[in-house]
Parts: sequence; C-alpha cells; structure tokens
Amino acid sequence: MPFRIIARSILALMRDSRSIGILLLSCTVLSLLLANLADGSAYADFWRSELSWIHTAYLPHSIEHWINDGLMVIFFFLAGMEIRQELREGELSSVSKAILPVAAAIGGMLIPAFIYTLFNKGTSFAGGWAIPASTDIAFSLGIASLLGKRVPVSLKIFLTALAIIDDLGAIVVIALFYGEPVQVFYLLGAALVIALLYMLNRQRLKFGIWHILLGLLLWFAVFNSGIHATVAGVIFAWMIPASKLDSFKHRLHYPVNFLIVPLFALANTAIMLPENAIGALNSSLSWGIILGLVIGKPVGIMLASWLVVKNKKAVLPQQVSWMQLAGAGFLAGIGFTMSIFIAVLAFADPAIQDQAKVAVLVASVTAIILAMVWLRWFGKR
Repeated sequence: MPFRIIARSILALMRDSRSIGILLLSCTVLSLLLANLADGSAYADFWRSELSWIHTAYLPHSIEHWINDGLMVIFFFLAGMEIRQELREGELSSVSKAILPVAAAIGGMLIPAFIYTLFNKGTSFAGGWAIPASTDIAFSLGIASLLGKRVPVSLKIFLTALAIIDDLGAIVVIALFYGEPVQVFYLLGAALVIALLYMLNRQRLKFGIWHILLGLLLWFAVFNSGIHATVAGVIFAWMIPASKLDSFKHRLHYPVNFLIVPLFALANTAIMLPENAIGALNSSLSWGIILGLVIGKPVGIMLASWLVVKNKKAVLPQQVSWMQLAGAGFLAGIGFTMSIFIAVLAFADPAIQDQAKVAVLVASVTAIILAMVWLRWFGKR
C-alpha cells in the first residue's frame, strides 16, 4: 500500500505541467552547486571525460556527447512529431489559424538575432547569433501553468503554436549553419535510409523492428555526415505512420521531459563560474544573449503580431489582450534548453560555451521573473 501511494503521488506530480519547469530549475541549481564546490572540477570532468575506444567506432565519445548527440535526438523526434501533428490537425493546420503564431515566431527569432548581431558583429562571437532566437517550450508552458487562470487557455495554445514554429526554425538553423563539412558518403547513406523508410510506409508495413533499426542507421549516417545528429530525430518523425503519432507522443512525453531534458540540464550546466562571475557577464557575447532573449523576444513577437492584426491578416486569440500577449512574449524569452544547445554547437571553446550558458541562464531567469510579474499584474485585466 505505501508503495502504491508513493507511485500514485509521483505520477500525479509528473502529470502537473508545472513540475517540468520546477525540475529543470532544480537540476540547473544542483549542477551549478556541484560544479562550484571545492572539488567541483571532478563533477564537470565526469560529463566531459573522453571514451576514445568509442570514438574509433565513429560514435559520440563522452557522456556529454552521448546526451547532446544521442539522447537529444529523441527530444527532437518528439518535437518533430508535435510539429507534424500541429500541421495536420492543430493550430497550424490552416492559414487562418497559423498566420498569427507563425508571424509572432518569425518576429521572435529575427529581432533577438538582430540584437545579438549588433553587439557581436565582426567579433569571434558572431557565430552565436541563433542562441537568443530559441524558446524552451516545456519550460515556458510550465511557468505559464504556475500562473493559473492569469494565463487564458487560448494564450497557452498560442504560446504552444509559437514555440513549435520556433523549434522548427531552430531545427532548420542547426541543419544549415551549425554542422561540420559535409561527408557525401554518409549523406548518401542517410538518403538511402530515408528512401527505405518511405517504401515501408508505402507498403503500409506495421511499425516494428525494421523501422527502429533503420531509424538507428539514419542517426548513425546523419551523425557522421556533418549535419547535426538531432536532425535525424526530426526526419524520423516524418517517416513514421501518421496513425502512430498520438501513441508515440504519449509514450515519449515522460521519458523526454523527466529524464532526457533533466540529464541535458545537469550535463550542460556543469559550469565552473569564474571568481568575477558578474564581471564575466559584461561582454558583447553576454549582452547580446541577455538582451536578445529578454528584450528581443517580446518586442519581436509583439511587433510581428501587431503588423498582421493591423493589416487584418489575423486576430488576437479569444479573450487575450495585448498586455497578456506581451506576457507571452516574456515567456518566450525563456531560452534554456534550445539556447544552451545552440551555444554548444556555435562555439568550440569550452570557456566561451560556459560564458554563453551563464548568459542564457541569467536571461531565462530574468524572463521568468518579468513574465510572472507582468502576467500577475495584467493577467486578469
């Protein structure tokens, strides 16, 4: 009986959308504390320790790499299925439904990237322009849930659609700008695997072991092709039968949000802060990221939304005011998972990666505070 009660309590907690944001915050704080203890270097080195014998098999060669290039493929597989389902039957299934969140997402990516570029044009940090252009969908919706009725359901739906388009934009950016020199042999291998998966679907073959084996082969080919491995997860999401989308999304929701993403947070926020951490933030890299997420996101979303509404191409979601939409803009400034992920891809130097990660954390916490204060004040008005 006690075991059943505990199991039911844990399941109820996991079903609460607020728990995802709380878990990610907890993992981040824990990882930062462990990394900055007296012997914190051992904790940071644990995630980054090299496994050279695995590297010879053309596979990820550290725990951190296995999380970022392996487990995160499942995260992007889930994101790909969400994008696909929204385009089929959700808020993005028609032009009239999609135009407002699509415009808002584009504005919310372009303005932060522009702000970042203003600070870093011509510097060695210029390649990180996409870091502040991303939104953490799980985190932002988790914080929205903490605010209860101050965030109308229609605003949450808008934020979800916006974040999904944002994810799609991030996936395209990763594929086009953050890969390595293309290896034609592996790229052709990936194309062959995609063709085989397409043929299996055309034959209406029941999803099974062959799909899984081809999916693993697709990941291996993409990982070695020069295109980032996570793109394989999105491609595979479009190769599975449409009838399986709901089932797979349901099965992967808990493992992704309560295991893979927390592991990503633990591994990628194992940052040893410098003695003058505040001073380290006073750089063009940090200011570009912080202002891009905290200011650029809401400004871009509001400006793009205002333009399409003013030109009568779209209308505001039902029972949502402009002030509440601005609050959604602050929520979209919570970059966290996606922004940290792009920071790792953008810079090869671990010290610069850490500086960018700290800036993302500062920006995300600031965005959380601003969103909660703003929506608590304007949420009922």
